[in-house]
Amino acid sequence: MTGNQADVLAEGLDVVFCGINPAATAVAAGHNFSHRNNRFWAVLHLAGFTDRQLRPDDEHQLLQFGCGITAVVARPTRRASQIRAQEFRQARAGFEAKIRRWQPQTVAFLGKRALAAMTGTSGIEWGPQPTGFAGTDAWVLPNPSGLNRGFTGDALVCAYTQLRLTVAGPRASSPAHRHRQVDKPQTSTSGTSARYALTSSTHQDGLVKEYDHGTS
Repeated sequence: MTGNQADVLAEGLDVVFCGINPAATAVAAGHNFSHRNNRFWAVLHLAGFTDRQLRPDDEHQLLQFGCGITAVVARPTRRASQIRAQEFRQARAGFEAKIRRWQPQTVAFLGKRALAAMTGTSGIEWGPQPTGFAGTDAWVLPNPSGLNRGFTGDALVCAYTQLRLTVAGPRASSPAHRHRQVDKPQTSTSGTSARYALTSSTHQDGLVKEYDHGTS
């Protein structure tokens, strides 16, 4: 991640995972999701997106599996709560142009705040979004940050597996599907439903406070 550039992108990926903004820890380390408590890389592996658990410094290998990383807001902060609703709205045009440029099958927002602020939509549900975003399918996934205590590891894996199974079918010849098995989840999710309730409170700007960070 050179010069605070969080993007790991290529044209026509299956999924681009979209954080809120780069975390200060990620900028310092030079790699996305580098904080020791962030569960992103473990969850991607257990959900079947990768055939092994990548390390933060392996982030560009994620492209081999048909996946990428970006963030809505480029400004790094220590906490995602430091990004206000207006900043998401100001970032929308550039972010939407980026997604249209790279044309992934799906953009997966990690948390609800960014999408809610950009679209002015309240009551966003977890999972697939009915209207999509920037001409592509859109999903909302729980943020894997260790600060997001509303989701256990198993719940995260189950949620991400649902997305993986959805994108596995239509483009089975894509790089992601040549590198990984897609027949079944790689974890036990007994007692975990397809929809999840996140313990949350209201943010100062009226959005949901999710105790997460974009690419920490």
